[in-house]
Amino acid sequence: MNEPTLWWLAAGVLVAVELVTGTFYLLMLSLGLVCGALAAHAGASTSWQWVSAAAVGGGAVLAWWFYQKSGPRTAPAESNCDVNMDIGQTVVVTAWSSDNTCSVKYRGAHWDATLQTGQIATTGSHTIVSVIGNRLILQKSITTPPES
Repeated sequence: MNEPTLWWLAAGVLVAVELVTGTFYLLMLSLGLVCGALAAHAGASTSWQWVSAAAVGGGAVLAWWFYQKSGPRTAPAESNCDVNMDIGQTVVVTAWSSDNTCSVKYRGAHWDATLQTGQIATTGSHTIVSVIGNRLILQKSITTPPES
């Protein structure tokens, strides 16, 4: 087998492994292997093939890493409204226990709830800001709840 074929096979293997694992970084490394294959097709020496593969693959990995770090952070699943439909919904608290917990009726069932850190226990309308296990984390709401 000639050199370009080996580079293409290696790139194909990395793409296949990426499809199994879901690691986007392997695609960046496979770009480097494709660059090595193209350098081999261009007649570059073996050392220049390796240099180009390492530079492009490593550069792509670093570029992707910096891109991921510079983007906005997503909220954890327990407080992300894109993951949990309960986030942002309103409940009515009629009474609090001494340990800042309560039971609220929400979606036709009784749920345990507690206050978000820094909140004061008052009755009335509260917004769900997080769901941890089967416990709602609430903060005082400034809007009125929908009629049930």
